[in-house]
Amino acid sequence: MKDNTTKGGALRYVFFLLCALLFGLASSAQAETTPNQVVQGIVDDLGKTMDSRRADLQKDREALLKTIDSIVLPHFDIDYASILVLGANARNASPEQRSRFAHAMYNSITHRYAEGLLKYTEGRVKVLPFQGELNDKRTLVRTQVVLDDGKVVPVDYAFRKTKDGDWKAYDVIIEGISYVTNYRNQVAAEIQKSSLDALTQRLESQGAKALETMEQSGKK
Repeated sequence: MKDNTTKGGALRYVFFLLCALLFGLASSAQAETTPNQVVQGIVDDLGKTMDSRRADLQKDREALLKTIDSIVLPHFDIDYASILVLGANARNASPEQRSRFAHAMYNSITHRYAEGLLKYTEGRVKVLPFQGELNDKRTLVRTQVVLDDGKVVPVDYAFRKTKDGDWKAYDVIIEGISYVTNYRNQVAAEIQKSSLDALTQRLESQGAKALETMEQSGKK
């Protein structure tokens, strides 16, 4: 496992890109865009967007969370991501259990890293040129993120095309470590100790604290 400080810092910028989808995607909604074009448009617009909204969002955390919800949920495939995170446990879970876990996991991650959005400044993220061919099942958008200490970290976003023809992100790979794979191991251990319903209830009631506890247990 990589340094958790690096991972945490990079995860801040994961939300930078996803949370800007409202602003970067709205202007290009009429034409079909590739995942790389979507992310590049987001990066181009994000600096000026935060300049205009940062002060208000700093004063109102609830507004920040609601902003993230309204922007991220339509463009991040949390249901598909949660099935991958659950792994073999998804087969034994009902659709209702999977949906409840998906939203509890998403909300916990959002609450833990939301403030990272407020620290974004122009030039933090560089989108690398796309190589290869688009794959509807998995297409990677490769970026480089500059952390607060100046360290450059590779952060890749995995997209898939849904049955409706929309490109949605479902995984984030930070320095070669997949968000899906990382949390799959931790979630499996937690379910083995208790149950999926018990884990979901902890995420719902404790939010970021439950997520942090799970991550710390995964490092032991």
